[in-house]
Amino acid sequence: MFSIILNVIGTLLHFYVAGRLYKIRPIRDRIAAPAWWLGAGFIWLLYIAGIQIGDEALDWRWWPGQFAMTWIGIQFVMALCLLVADLVTGFGLWWRNWAPRLIAVAAVAGVALSTFGVYQAMRAPSVVEHELVLKNLPAALDGTVLVAVTDLHLGAQRRSAWMGQRVDQINQIAPAAVFMVGDQVEDNPVGEAELATVLRRLKAPLGVWAVTGNHEFYGAVNTTIAEFEAGGVRWLRDSKVELAPGLMLAGLDDIGRAMRNGGNYTDGLDELLPGPTNTATILLSHIPAPSLVENAAAKGVDLMLSGHTHGGQIWPFNYLVQREFPHLAGAHQVGDMALVISRGAGSWGPRMRLWQPGEILKLTLRSAQKPGQIAMN
Repeated sequence: MFSIILNVIGTLLHFYVAGRLYKIRPIRDRIAAPAWWLGAGFIWLLYIAGIQIGDEALDWRWWPGQFAMTWIGIQFVMALCLLVADLVTGFGLWWRNWAPRLIAVAAVAGVALSTFGVYQAMRAPSVVEHELVLKNLPAALDGTVLVAVTDLHLGAQRRSAWMGQRVDQINQIAPAAVFMVGDQVEDNPVGEAELATVLRRLKAPLGVWAVTGNHEFYGAVNTTIAEFEAGGVRWLRDSKVELAPGLMLAGLDDIGRAMRNGGNYTDGLDELLPGPTNTATILLSHIPAPSLVENAAAKGVDLMLSGHTHGGQIWPFNYLVQREFPHLAGAHQVGDMALVISRGAGSWGPRMRLWQPGEILKLTLRSAQKPGQIAMN
């Protein structure tokens, strides 16, 4: 069903953009209509073939699949720019002498924005810092630095070498602990022996911890978990651990399946934290579902970390994503609980981001109690 939707949307965008571009006089004067539409048809066939092949495979099939996903992203941005020109000119009904020029300007803008979007997705994630006051945090842990990274989407686009660069970024922060908050892989396990070696280079005295996201379950989830465990990553699957004296870390297994099936996706949290807690608690949950956020705050969780939304990834999808997840990205206060949602370090689908780049979170914990010594920096 998803591929059918992509086929329909991609086809409409493709031929709309092709049709508007052929209104540009230099193109129309230099390329005969049959040749133009033959070329447009050929690229469309490549797009359809790429969608059918898919871009999650880790062999040659990645190339046509990734072309298709990036192409639909480019066509979307191009279509937005061209649509503005069409609306201004009434689709050529008025300002007829200016319409081709405005379409040309819109096309140039579309190419520029698409190029910028690809650059934003391919550049190194930014390190975004948040200082968070936790009401139950012991004074001795004031100043503790943590790193959270979500939505790595390791796979065909990003391999162990890319992850190694992220490890270097994280180690420069010198965190006490590292949290991987879901969608570590695109779908399938990475399948590279080098991954374990790369992950073992992470330096975090309080450990490297992970929870599953929806994409882990699109492939062989147990194999993915084993791959990361081989690199020293410890998984929290509806379980909790004392991270440091007076600081609890809890992690939820992905709730995406329950959400898609209309089930009660707060059951895992209710079993994990059956009642309000006065202990400083950090909760890792990949999807920041509104009911889950409210329930976590009611249970006295001090800090909830999530991802999944990608911050909308490509404008203006952020407005659509925000309809389902009101807290789209960044730091929010929900009652006494701090909620931080990451845009993610990787990307999904088109390797494009417009406007914000990917991010790695540096979190500095502050105690609401009497300040004490700074620990584990």
